[in-house]
Amino acid sequence: MKATVRNAALIAAICMTLGACNTAGGRDRIDLSAASPKAKDSLHAVESGTKMKGHASWYGPGFHGRKTASGERFNSHGMTAAHRTLPFGTRLLVENPENGRSVIVRINDRGPFIKGRSIDLARGAAQTIGLNGVGTVNMTVLAGAGPS
Repeated sequence: MKATVRNAALIAAICMTLGACNTAGGRDRIDLSAASPKAKDSLHAVESGTKMKGHASWYGPGFHGRKTASGERFNSHGMTAAHRTLPFGTRLLVENPENGRSVIVRINDRGPFIKGRSIDLARGAAQTIGLNGVGTVNMTVLAGAGPS
């Protein structure tokens, strides 16, 4: 009987530990607090004026009010974005080449975690440039931040 209780407690502890590895909504986050120097170096500032092109998507309602990877609360109506490598605080000019509309966003989260996508825009930013779903965008770094 003691072994059964001990096993149940062990299984519960493992489940809680694994659950803590997954953030709310199943959205992965990158925690750099314990990252190696090499991993931190990969998240480097990009020189102002650097131009990039990629596929953008948007995220919003399901994450509104939750903490972003930077620690701030996500505002789905805001002018923010998630990028896998640009440091938090980096400002980007994001343009929709289909209609010429643009918006300035600030990187405050990590993602997107879907192959082929470069940036996740907050819903407000996506609406500003007329992005519905996924689309190609041109990005220009306006101001970079130091390593996260």
